[in-house]
Amino acid sequence: MTDYTKILLDESEMPTRWYNIVADLPVPPPPPLHPGTLQPATADDFAALFPRALIEQEMSTERYIDIPGEVLDVYRLWRPSPLFRAHRLEKLLDTPAKIYYKYEGVSPAGSHKPNTAVPQVWYNAQEGIRKLTTETGAGQWGSSLAFACAQFGLECEIWQVAASYRSKPHRRTMMEIWGGKVHPSPSNLTEFGRSLLAQDPDHPGSLGIAISEAVSEAIQDPHTRYALGSVLNHVLLHQTIIGEEALLQLAKVGETPDVLVGCTGGGSNFGGLAFPFLREKLAGRMNPVIRCVEPTACPTLTRGQYRYDFGDTAGLTPLMKMHTLGHAFIPEPIHAGGLRYHGMAPLVSHVLDLGLVEAIAIPQVECFEGAIRFARSEGIVPAPEPTHAIAATIREAIACRERGEQKVILTALCGHGHLDLASYDKFLSGGMRDLELTDAMLAEGMRGVPEIG
Repeated sequence: MTDYTKILLDESEMPTRWYNIVADLPVPPPPPLHPGTLQPATADDFAALFPRALIEQEMSTERYIDIPGEVLDVYRLWRPSPLFRAHRLEKLLDTPAKIYYKYEGVSPAGSHKPNTAVPQVWYNAQEGIRKLTTETGAGQWGSSLAFACAQFGLECEIWQVAASYRSKPHRRTMMEIWGGKVHPSPSNLTEFGRSLLAQDPDHPGSLGIAISEAVSEAIQDPHTRYALGSVLNHVLLHQTIIGEEALLQLAKVGETPDVLVGCTGGGSNFGGLAFPFLREKLAGRMNPVIRCVEPTACPTLTRGQYRYDFGDTAGLTPLMKMHTLGHAFIPEPIHAGGLRYHGMAPLVSHVLDLGLVEAIAIPQVECFEGAIRFARSEGIVPAPEPTHAIAATIREAIACRERGEQKVILTALCGHGHLDLASYDKFLSGGMRDLELTDAMLAEGMRGVPEIG
């Protein structure tokens, strides 16, 4: 055993720039389209939703963007985050592989989401915006945005997917502690929400529906804007501080990854870890296999179609080319509330389409089996979302044992599961079941997706 387990950076070593992978891609990503004209969306088409600075980042082709000083000051509450060598998990698996995980659960909200919430709120505050609306699934994003709004004095209104609102009450409490105002979605506060509740008073909701409600409220008030916790280019940009730190930390111990795995729901955690390493791969400085891992219950990358679709259920947003299950897709209320979005980040979809990364789907029982092994060896109870990456890491480590290969595996533990113990209770009591989507269910979700050449 080597003499290091936790690899740290000093505050002075924290990256001061975000990385924009668009600058290094061999083929530029397809642009978002205006839903009316089907022409590439302009900055003005986003102006009712986002401040000008974030729109510029969304469309930027610059390789690096400086992190504002006031954002760095808030980052320093928990950044740089630690990189761990999982010695005890390696021993449990009897594998020659070296397993490293970048731990984002040290943030105030307990996940990676504040990495983008803080700058999004700061840029809005600079332009005089007084209030932000948003959606959230499991509550990781909603609590992160509420925390960030508290730092800069903005109001925060959150529509939480109804199934998660009911099953995760303590997430709602956390949002309210930081001043957030939380509604179950669909809600009676919007015309779209009321129409859905009229059809089904117990509607479980979806992230697409919650986005529609938050967007519809934002565009009615000139002092209000909308904030998104994943999917868009500027969100993935802000998350690249994860991968930039991990590169520096691995360099301290003379390692480069052979395999990089990350859970993918909307794509921000995966892109945040993977994109700086993909830059190095494209430049020929390393050659890791980069693997997206998603749930079989919401298999956007592995069974979705790569085509233009709306980012929300009501069709209020620009059209984005992405792997999609259809904007009308309503996922089952499975444990991984943060991995239930109908689409995938256009940048993640694009690099998969180019063959630069690969994707697999893993059922939830296997994910929780891996989470229990991880918790009992490494001591951290993972959030449900990164259990998918843990399961994929365990698969790879066992394959290394069977082949006698000493690979270096890197993953991101994007949050802790202290507020997700009901899911663990369901697993430990034998009540958790896997869900397989049929072709008919997938076809139903794709009804109404625009036909765009």
